Amino acid sequence: MYLFETYLDLRQHATLKLPTLPKTLEAVISQEKFEKSRAYSLDKSHFYFVHEFVTILIDSAILFFGILPWFWKKSGTFLPLLGLIEENEILHTLSFLAGAMIWSQITDLPFSLYSTFVIEARHGFNKQTIWLFFRDLIKGICLAIVLGPPIVSAIIVIVQSGGPYLAIYLWAFMFVLSLVIAPLFNKFTPVRWHCGK
Repeated sequence: MYLFETYLDLRQHATLKLPTLPKTLEAVISQEKFEKSRAYSLDKSHFYFVHEFVTILIDSAILFFGILPWFWKKSGTFLPLLGLIEENEILHTLSFLAGAMIWSQITDLPFSLYSTFVIEARHGFNKQTIWLFFRDLIKGICLAIVLGPPIVSAIIVIVQSGGPYLAIYLWAFMFVLSLVIAPLFNKFTPVRWHCGK
């Protein structure tokens, strides 16, 4: 999958290198705006290649060296240190996911910083300060800490007791969850249809 997607991205990258404005866009945007857009897209494309290559190396190493099973055991042995029961599947899973989230934040942080404060800033799109960046990062982590455990716990309970209708129960739960959570973080406006001749 990685090789196929990289092949497609390389084709797109080659297209971005074309300096001339396509005729179909001549009446839509100016040559100057096209050049700015092309330069930004090329920078993003270069960054994407590096990010995806590093990600696939890390993920492959994790699979090859059996890091996930090892970390699953370690996350269980961590629970008794907090006075919790290691055999509790929900607590064990939450401990595992907490460690995975910390790992993900650490490994992705350099890329997020570079994307925001180098690429976006170079093209005039960055409105964040370093303080706002880390504030938003901490807010996101706190939100995951508050919302993650009850959602994960509910999913585990459904998996444990779902039986032959597991897929339907999980779908129904995720559907209701999206209806409840989506309005908390997004503003929705009713679509008004205008029929004209």
